[in-house]
Amino acid sequence: MLLVRLRKILMMKNSSNQPVLTGTQLEPLAAELLTNLFGVLEKPISEENEYVMKAIMRTFSTLQERVIPFLGAALPKLTAKLQLVAKNPSKPHFNHYLFETFSLAIRIVCKTNKAAVTSFEDILFPIFQGLLQQDIQEFIPYVFQILSLLMEHTPQGSVPEPYIQLLPCLLAPVLWERPANISPLVRLLSAFAVQAAPQIIAQDKLGGFLGVFQKLIASKANDHEGFHLIQTMIQHFPPEALTPFHKQIFFLLFQRLSSSKTTKYIINLIVFFCMYAVKYSANQLISTIDGIQAQMFGMVLEKLFIAELQKVAGNVERKIVACGITKLLCDCPEMYTGTYQKYWSQLLQALIAFFEMPIDESTLPDDHFIEVDDTPTFQTASARLNFANNIKNDPLEGVSEPRQFLVQNLSTLGSSQPGRLPTLISSTNADCQRILQQYCAKFGVQLV
Repeated sequence: MLLVRLRKILMMKNSSNQPVLTGTQLEPLAAELLTNLFGVLEKPISEENEYVMKAIMRTFSTLQERVIPFLGAALPKLTAKLQLVAKNPSKPHFNHYLFETFSLAIRIVCKTNKAAVTSFEDILFPIFQGLLQQDIQEFIPYVFQILSLLMEHTPQGSVPEPYIQLLPCLLAPVLWERPANISPLVRLLSAFAVQAAPQIIAQDKLGGFLGVFQKLIASKANDHEGFHLIQTMIQHFPPEALTPFHKQIFFLLFQRLSSSKTTKYIINLIVFFCMYAVKYSANQLISTIDGIQAQMFGMVLEKLFIAELQKVAGNVERKIVACGITKLLCDCPEMYTGTYQKYWSQLLQALIAFFEMPIDESTLPDDHFIEVDDTPTFQTASARLNFANNIKNDPLEGVSEPRQFLVQNLSTLGSSQPGRLPTLISSTNADCQRILQQYCAKFGVQLV
């Protein structure tokens, strides 16, 4: 009842749309609620009462930054409870709400005070090390997610040494055999890639990361995790570190494509190729693929980009694809004067359809033959912490409108190749030309 009262009071506004209660007035009510809830958890018959733990979590969520004054008393009780339940993890819902509450506390405090991440690390790292050493399987996916959350709040380039010492353990094959670990582990390795790329390279662990990618990409259930990891690495590792492995990476991708082609895999592969074109260059994308087999990029254009582009969904993914295709159309002589010129108009038409037409939700035959061993278990889903989720990264924040990006780049191409752009555009269909004119008018762009 106190939690219901607290929510109602927090929602009440006066005529000036200000909260009815000030922080000072709210404090006794919040203190009473939290004292009572933690008091129940101290009773012998209610030490792992999932409803009480859920109420504590919801109180933190309701109070948000107003809970900070109470964390000095609450966090020691929560850590003590974690150490207690780790001896016998018998109540999965209680444990889940407990880890959600830790996630909330970290988010709330570190949102306004980045330096506070160190305090949480000091409190939680020794406990987490114990959980990992004891191999408490029920807790390990939670530990990885909270470690990821802590790393993501750590200033870039200043990852503490305990994380670096943990890295060899994270790359151990045995951890990757458990389905519940895979998504949290990928997230944690991705956090390492963002925050500690120089240390990974210095410790010669890049091969371990690529080994994880190779394992994930071979699995129909987990290939999307492999793509997430390799795209994060491409974004954050120095180009000179990854360049020697590009051909091997692409070979693995094509090997999986030839052995089993699912809709999910096709979509992720298109996004990856476009991300590569944006990060490195469209020319390098073509040369890397043609380096595996002569004229192979023609098959990629025909069978992937032109045939399957419409299947890509998701705002960030669609922006990456639009920008990658634009780079191919406008930055790559092989496309507008060279070997692949015959595909230029088809690719532009595919991109315009991508902008204008509904997403293609049809599926491929291999979608219906997922291996039983690859099927995610209930534990995989149930171990996901909502309050530890990371915000989806947009690697192209500087591009607000992909259609504008297209016509601006076409205009630049027209300026650098006088007379060629009108010829290229004239080979597209009437609908494509009409829509391009609309884009130009909308964004004030003149195509030479």
